[in-house]
Amino acid sequence: MAANNPNFPRSSGILLHPTSLPGRYGIGDLGEWAYRFVDWLEEAGQTVWQVLPLGPTSYGDSPYQSLSAFAGNPLLISFDTLVEEGWLTEADVADVPEYSPYLVDFGSVITYHNAILKKAYERFEAAASPEQWRAFDAWRAENAGWLPDFALFVALKNEHGGRPWSEWPEGEALRQPEALEAARKRLAHEIGEQAFRQWLFYRQWTALKNYANDKGIRLVGDIPIFVAHDSADVWANRQYFTLNETGLPTLIAGVPPDYFSPTGQRWGNPLYRWDRLAEDGYRWWVERVKAALATVDLVRIDHFRGFAAYWEIPASEPTAVKGQWVPGPAFDLFEVLKRELGENLPIIAEDLGVITPDVEELRDRLGLPGMRILQFAFGGSGGENRFLPHNHEQNSIVYTGTHDNNTTLGWWMGGEATPDIKEYLTDYVGHTITEPHWDLIRLGMMSVAHTFIAPLQDVWGFGADTRMNTPGRESGNWGWRFSAEWLEHPAKDRLARLTEVFGRWPESDEDEEGENDQTKAEG
Repeated sequence: MAANNPNFPRSSGILLHPTSLPGRYGIGDLGEWAYRFVDWLEEAGQTVWQVLPLGPTSYGDSPYQSLSAFAGNPLLISFDTLVEEGWLTEADVADVPEYSPYLVDFGSVITYHNAILKKAYERFEAAASPEQWRAFDAWRAENAGWLPDFALFVALKNEHGGRPWSEWPEGEALRQPEALEAARKRLAHEIGEQAFRQWLFYRQWTALKNYANDKGIRLVGDIPIFVAHDSADVWANRQYFTLNETGLPTLIAGVPPDYFSPTGQRWGNPLYRWDRLAEDGYRWWVERVKAALATVDLVRIDHFRGFAAYWEIPASEPTAVKGQWVPGPAFDLFEVLKRELGENLPIIAEDLGVITPDVEELRDRLGLPGMRILQFAFGGSGGENRFLPHNHEQNSIVYTGTHDNNTTLGWWMGGEATPDIKEYLTDYVGHTITEPHWDLIRLGMMSVAHTFIAPLQDVWGFGADTRMNTPGRESGNWGWRFSAEWLEHPAKDRLARLTEVFGRWPESDEDEEGENDQTKAEG
């Protein structure tokens, strides 16, 4: 066990977003192949499945620029499950476009999935029993804190051709009561349809989570610290964000120049008005974290360092170079979260990038595990590099790479692993490197860090063409998928063996009973 935190036993797992799963509908979903992947995890001794943010995506298809911090992505709804439940027929899904099994064509997928989900709602409206309507209405009532605003937001966005809310007519953009009431009446059918999609998503996700948990597999979610400007969150809570009187951002988020970009990253998200959030007891943030933890067992907070200090960029600047560090809410927010969620927060701190002593102090005082990326370990600081395995701490999560990194094979074969890095890694492992992905997996498995996670691409030794995201690239990201036969690849057995060798295999009930018996005997 990690010291003082029962949320983190010694374990290992896989990073895989559900959109990458196999399936015939153009994108991975929460149906058969998600369950088969859970079975694969169990067979390989993996007890952690980490995903990216699960919210509905928009322009750029990034899960980190979602239309809502609370809603789920309807593209993940399994059509086959809807056929089993009677909301679709076999004929509805008989004529499927010819989709690539290796890459998501988001434009075509969105058009097709919207059409099929519309059919499902029409059939529900026409044929649902009173009991089914009561279940749907009860779920809507349970989620009244975010669902009505989200459903209205999407209905209005669709009515206005997908334009950002700041470009809608003033009454709707600035939420004038008369305009919103008229929209609710005018768009009542589509509002109901959007709520129905969310109900379907959460029913399917909850069933999948329960299946995984029953097999001893915990789900790790992802909370981006910032939210998209064009989201129901900002539209419905303008008072919490740095906006002008028309709703446009005045100050935006990003990071200064770093490993990924010489001009930094200009994310464009509006910054929080932390003073106003504090006045409300950080209620919006508390509800956000609670909602996430209702769907996963642990959450990684992306860009954790922004709670200590964040990079403030004037919205008029074209890059992130001309910004400044501004203090964040630090302990104040997390003290509230601890009161609401308990002393041992089920949170992973993404502590990458420019990390200063105040960030480390915040992370360590809260007892949160940070991240150690092996692809960053073998250049620069020599033996002092904090990512090197001999410098790891128990309360941390070690990765070969993340969704923002190249695959390990792509990193090794391309220009990122320089000759100096290759020489250092070769000396570190003590042999000529022919399988860099397995060398990093072995180093991660043997680390003292309580948790090891590898992107699935690294287990199979996939190259740069399967990279999930290249930071700073505006298009062509997030689309990687794998085909079904890879779940039968013998790499699973190799992963399982390393999991056993390095003490990350899950304890069985029999093991725990044996330990209890031994303790009694010794007593």
